[in-house]
Amino acid sequence: MSNPERKSRPRAFRLSGDETVTSKPAPEVIEPEIDVFAAELVEGVPGGDEAAAAAQAKGVLDRYFLSPGGVFLSAASGLVTLAISVWAWKLVEDLFSHSALLGMIGLALAIAAAAAALLFIAREIRSILLQNRIAKLHAAMAQARAANDAKAASASVRELCALYETRVDLARPRAMMGDYAKQIMDGKDLIDLAERNLVAPLDQRARREIAAAAKRVSVVTAVSPRAVLDVIFVAGQAVVLMRRISEIYGGRPGLLGFFKLARSVGAHLAITGTVAVGDTLLQQVLGHGVAARLSAKLGEGVLNGLLTARVGLSAMAVCRPTPFVTEKQPGVKEVAPFLFGSEKTKA
Repeated sequence: MSNPERKSRPRAFRLSGDETVTSKPAPEVIEPEIDVFAAELVEGVPGGDEAAAAAQAKGVLDRYFLSPGGVFLSAASGLVTLAISVWAWKLVEDLFSHSALLGMIGLALAIAAAAAALLFIAREIRSILLQNRIAKLHAAMAQARAANDAKAASASVRELCALYETRVDLARPRAMMGDYAKQIMDGKDLIDLAERNLVAPLDQRARREIAAAAKRVSVVTAVSPRAVLDVIFVAGQAVVLMRRISEIYGGRPGLLGFFKLARSVGAHLAITGTVAVGDTLLQQVLGHGVAARLSAKLGEGVLNGLLTARVGLSAMAVCRPTPFVTEKQPGVKEVAPFLFGSEKTKA
């Protein structure tokens, strides 16, 4: 015989001993909206320090002269150097055959040109070694913090202080970090202090440079009458911005060093994902339906400003000697809010 109480019991309740428990509905899972302008990455894609380390390995730390392309460039440059040397030698001989005075002048000019070439090569090697030093310091500090290694962290902080030993503006925080490195503390805390005291002021300068470059590009390309002028100006501003950010963090890229830096920045953009272009992007920036009512030049100015800001943020991540830990990695909205309708930039 069936129990009448069991038939009348609501489905929303169940008996467990003497207690009546209400069954709760399954929580609704809402996927977070992806911000296409942020420098941070979505789940499943290498991001943050991983993206910076991968980009540095692809460009700054990559020994491209061991690759087939590097061997070709080295051999071709060697042949060109030999050809120029033979031509200069024959020119000096011809000058001596005409006149001893002309020969001496030609020889002096050749020696001066050779000395300038050697100085240029020395500066290029120095700039590349300095970029490698910063990239290796970045990796060492990230590894020391992850392992909480006090000894490795102290050595990395001392090297960071040595990197900025000629910077007058960082004299006080450098002396402070030198004292901290001698004290007994966790490696994690020591690296956090180094980022907060030494690198954070440099971040502010880099962000101001990115904001200024993005504003210049957005304004100039919005009023430029020719598309070719837009391309030249945007490319020139990207070059200047990458060099400036590298100098802020202690690097001094020469010609070859800049090529390696540009390769790292390009790799970082490829890993993190570049900003999409088109009317959909403008609608996300300026509001749905607004982009369709704007002029094409104004839309191009906004897009070029966004792309310039993303290049600057990638250069910032690659050139920074410490990983982002205590400081939040900025996005385009933080460094160039005026592109989103706000006139006040965040310092």
